[in-house]
Amino acid sequence: MANAADKPVLIIHEGERAGQRWIVEEDELVIGRGGECGLVLPERQVSREHVRIYRAGDTYYLEDLDSKNGTWVNGRQIKGEPVALRDGDEINIALAVKLTFVGSEATAPLMVNELPGSVGRLKLNRESRRVFIGGREVDPPLSLPQYRLLELLYDAGGAVCTRDGVVEAVWPDAVGEGVSEQAIDALVRRLRDRLAEVDPDNQYIITVRGHGFRLENPAE
Repeated sequence: MANAADKPVLIIHEGERAGQRWIVEEDELVIGRGGECGLVLPERQVSREHVRIYRAGDTYYLEDLDSKNGTWVNGRQIKGEPVALRDGDEINIALAVKLTFVGSEATAPLMVNELPGSVGRLKLNRESRRVFIGGREVDPPLSLPQYRLLELLYDAGGAVCTRDGVVEAVWPDAVGEGVSEQAIDALVRRLRDRLAEVDPDNQYIITVRGHGFRLENPAE
């Protein structure tokens, strides 16, 4: 029987669970928004049962379960027939979550929390919720809503985060009640101002009209 090191791994690069990895322990794994799925993705674009990964012989296959918003492997949308997965394949679910399929736990990157945003001037210390730009700390520290917003954008690695995603990440208790666009815009402005105190030459938070916000983290 194969041990855990021989099991394939899914590494989540974009989405609300970015930075996490998931070992495919069983011969079948259903991924979706529904609580009954083996891997639950909270994004609204994801169907309740979106895709299935299953093993046949020594090969793992990915099958789209007639999802509403589609599934892509290495940039090609899959429909109908399952596709065989290979080490390093990039899986995009509903254009909202990006994962990498790694052939085994033994070869999975150890530092999965080193996301694309971490190579730029702006860096986060997640344990202490401290923020550094070019080695200089943002002081006084960001408020909790400001930090949650920045962490969301940072984890997205440059991808656009929707306003709904911002509400879910920053004000999780208020999702059902709704948060005004003015409140979101005010938070974005305050965060921009705080980052500008340390680095006035770069605008890190970019508004993508009609879509949301993204982080532009210049290289050091």
